[in-house]
Amino acid sequence: MAITPQFEDARLLPIRDKVLNGARLSFEEGVTLFRTSDILGVGWLANVVRERLHGDTTFFNVNRHINPTDVCTASCRLCAFGKKAKDPRGYTMSLDQVWEVAGHGYSEAVSEFHIVGGLHPELTLDWYCEMLRGLKARYPQVHLKAFTMVEIAYLAKRAKMSIRDVLIKLRDAGMDSQPGGGAEVFSERVRRIICDHKIDGNEWLDVAKISHELGIKTNCTMLYGHIETEEDRVDHLVRLREVQDQTGGFQTYIPLAFHPDNTSLSHIPKTTGYDDLRNIAVARLMLDNIPHIKAYWVMMSEAVAQIALRFGADDLDGTVVEEKIYHDAGAKTSQALRRGELLRLIREAGREPQERDTLYRPVQRTETAFTILV
Repeated sequence: MAITPQFEDARLLPIRDKVLNGARLSFEEGVTLFRTSDILGVGWLANVVRERLHGDTTFFNVNRHINPTDVCTASCRLCAFGKKAKDPRGYTMSLDQVWEVAGHGYSEAVSEFHIVGGLHPELTLDWYCEMLRGLKARYPQVHLKAFTMVEIAYLAKRAKMSIRDVLIKLRDAGMDSQPGGGAEVFSERVRRIICDHKIDGNEWLDVAKISHELGIKTNCTMLYGHIETEEDRVDHLVRLREVQDQTGGFQTYIPLAFHPDNTSLSHIPKTTGYDDLRNIAVARLMLDNIPHIKAYWVMMSEAVAQIALRFGADDLDGTVVEEKIYHDAGAKTSQALRRGELLRLIREAGREPQERDTLYRPVQRTETAFTILV
């Protein structure tokens, strides 16, 4: 282990002792981590936990994003992606188009399709089930990570079915796991302002718990850098941690920086690399029961994501190919990295790359195919 640094903030000393002893941090300690100016001290502590869990290993996968529609009944102030049904700028793919788009991209085999979209007023649960079945028929080796908790709740409401029955139907049609989007920040005060058309934080967590009870693994997220406070952030992390204590179903936590361009909150400054690294590090320290912390390079840039591998992150996401949600909000990052570029980024950061599937099983790759090592 590296030599313990001299912490600039004395408030970090008892936190240091708890981290080194593997003890759980409190809400108040989480707030201190967000407020201290000693970002290097916080990063060092997060790296201790990261290396305790994963050593130098950094995970990535070869994936492809599919956004079947940007038509959405919600009117969230934070969103630049969703369009109303009559908006000529909106789009909705046909089933054939979804299946065709899934086949676009690089020639090497992908291991995951990441599928999210708007809350469409006309697309039915049966339509989405047919989409999943069609993808499975055409790409049987690919894991389908699909539908946020918000989408699940919306489909259940439209179909007049329970959350559990909707999840079972989607699972039986081919949904293998779920992404963690739509959580935003659980604070009721914040949600009333930025996303009052969505389910509330408790409902999001309830959907996640039902998914986990059914054996469906999910990710989890937090959107930061808008109107939330440090207390709001820590409350969000603690509530995720509490659900994980109950279910163990969260695989990865992804902190997502708010991109204000083209939203009704465009007056809010963009987050800095300093903000991004702090959110990675605090998450690694607070979420002691969630195995993986992702530095989503699409959101934070390749350079900051590399540094994040020393601030608690152990995962860089994947090749992506096309990402609409953040780029509609002004993201200037690339929409695709080749597998070789991800390997280079990880190795240049002094870490060891490990290709994975969605469930974090090692992937062994040849020129044209991959094998999951169980």
